Amino acid sequence: IRELENELDSEQRRNGESVKSQRKIERRLKEVSYQGEEDKKNLTRIQDLVDKLQIKVKTYKRQAEEAEEQANTNLSKYRKLQHELDDAEERAEMAESQLNKMRSKARDTKGEK
Repeated sequence: IRELENELDSEQRRNGESVKSQRKIERRLKEVSYQGEEDKKNLTRIQDLVDKLQIKVKTYKRQAEEAEEQANTNLSKYRKLQHELDDAEERAEMAESQLNKMRSKARDTKGEK
């Protein structure tokens, strides 16, 4: 009988240890599951943020391209107007020179009479 009682005690201890170990494993499983769900939520939030940032990057890129096109257009207009101004100044100088020559001729002609 003692031998059976000792065996029963031993089995009960092993059973208790097994139950304790099982509970510990179950707690760890819950922790890991919870952490996995949190990681999944965080990943979803991060992916949403990445998507929004990619949209912003595309928008900024498009705006930069439009600004560059506008700058090129304005530069082209400026160069054209500068060229026209240079031509007009040159024509004005030529006209002024011609006028001075004509005035000089007119004075010379008046002086001869």
